Amino acid sequence: MPDLPKIAFLDFEASSLGKHGYPIEVAWVLSNGEEESHLIRPDPTWTDWDLKAETIHGISRDRLQAEGAPVADVAQRMTSALAGYDLYATAPSWDGKWLSRLLRTAGLPRHALRLADTEAVHRQTMHEIFLGMGVPAELHDSLMKKVLSQAQRKDDELGPAEHRALADARREQRLWLDIRRRAREIAGADQTTSRPSHGVDLF
Repeated sequence: MPDLPKIAFLDFEASSLGKHGYPIEVAWVLSNGEEESHLIRPDPTWTDWDLKAETIHGISRDRLQAEGAPVADVAQRMTSALAGYDLYATAPSWDGKWLSRLLRTAGLPRHALRLADTEAVHRQTMHEIFLGMGVPAELHDSLMKKVLSQAQRKDDELGPAEHRALADARREQRLWLDIRRRAREIAGADQTTSRPSHGVDLF
């Protein structure tokens, strides 16, 4: 897929949703399917832990201490691997908080990487496809709603999110690919139905 844009879908798992929560796992999936996942060993200053959150993501503090990578290593890898990519998350306010804390703790500028909402790239992708395929502008909104409804219904069939960073990031990348495919199909169908006939009327 040589025409895929440089975008990445990113997801964090966190110790808690409290004021002092911190990231414990991060993963990202590029538009072409390349992916990475990292457990994060908590910085010594990170002490908040919610047992209810642990029952959801299933990651223990002991596992993070044993298998997690140092905060600075994860942050450096992210800034290196994701440089030049537009990053998207389904909950950018939360994921942005975890990203900011990771970067600041590693001594990096908190805006070294920026997150946007996945809904934005969904709409941008459809808009670019419709423009490129000559769909009249007045039809864009209604077609976008149709595509999003179909794709979301298909995604809902997968059930609840797994609450593991890589699984959730993969799901977002696949949803985007499905929206992209559906937008192209519906744009092509619209062109076919709206194309005037050039046949000869024999009667």
